[in-house]
Amino acid sequence: MTAAPHRALLIAGPTAAGKTALAIAAAERLDGEIVNADSMQIYDGLHLITARPTAEETARVPHHLFGVADPAERWSVGRWSEAALAVCEDIRERGKTPVIAGGTGLYFNALTVGLAPVPEIGEVARARASELLEREGPDALMAEAERYDPEAAARIEPADRQRLLRVVKVGYETGRALSDFHADTVPLLPPESWRGIVIEPDRDSLYARIDARFDMMMAAGTLDEVEAFAARGLDPDLPAMKALGVPPLMAHLRGEISREEAVETAKRDSRRYAKRQLTWFRNQTASWPRITSLDPARAQQALEAILEEGE
Repeated sequence: MTAAPHRALLIAGPTAAGKTALAIAAAERLDGEIVNADSMQIYDGLHLITARPTAEETARVPHHLFGVADPAERWSVGRWSEAALAVCEDIRERGKTPVIAGGTGLYFNALTVGLAPVPEIGEVARARASELLEREGPDALMAEAERYDPEAAARIEPADRQRLLRVVKVGYETGRALSDFHADTVPLLPPESWRGIVIEPDRDSLYARIDARFDMMMAAGTLDEVEAFAARGLDPDLPAMKALGVPPLMAHLRGEISREEAVETAKRDSRRYAKRQLTWFRNQTASWPRITSLDPARAQQALEAILEEGE
């Protein structure tokens, strides 16, 4: 037990890096409870393809904010932050330690750096930005981002369409740069109330694990899960509809591509996402201690050493 049992532990890292196992080990070590910080695991109906913790895993320690949102909803960073802070307060009041684990960098940024007071983006601005991308392509999207917010656009890779869309949507909705809103932020967690760990494995090893895990997902029934999800006929612009693997598998179910093509596309998209995550955490959480091994035993030994050092 640490000297400060209510100090939150933040565990961040890319997809398929072993966050679930380490979060459970940390929660058992610290008498804690796990709070989800993955933007897709919030949504119900996508258990397998988002790699949510299994029933066996959730039986070991309490888990919060998994599958709590209907996929027809849009959960913003602000909405997640509000829910996560409330859960963490309840955990602390019961004498437990919050273990916040996931791969969504913006969630960790909101907690440790601050949440920009950006107004909710309306459907008109959202549709306008999406139509620009669809009609004129990524170059036009980048040009529009540079027009509204050159500072933010300079930090975004041209292939990162989601972040570019965010900049453009904010510009359309408010007429202001997203960077302006980020200029005046306050951390949601006081600096002394938390500590962070990043899982940062070798990229090639991580890619191999991503590919192997998706094969296991398919064997476990992921295609059936996505088929049931597709039957709801939700707006394709909803966040849950863009979960890794969902778009190509839906394309396969519509007869547009083969199963093999869908699987390879899902693996490729996951590898690319992991690369972006690794870059983001390297830039945004440089001072956090690292766990580099994908071997479960070695990773847990490294976790134990970090936790002991912080006691």
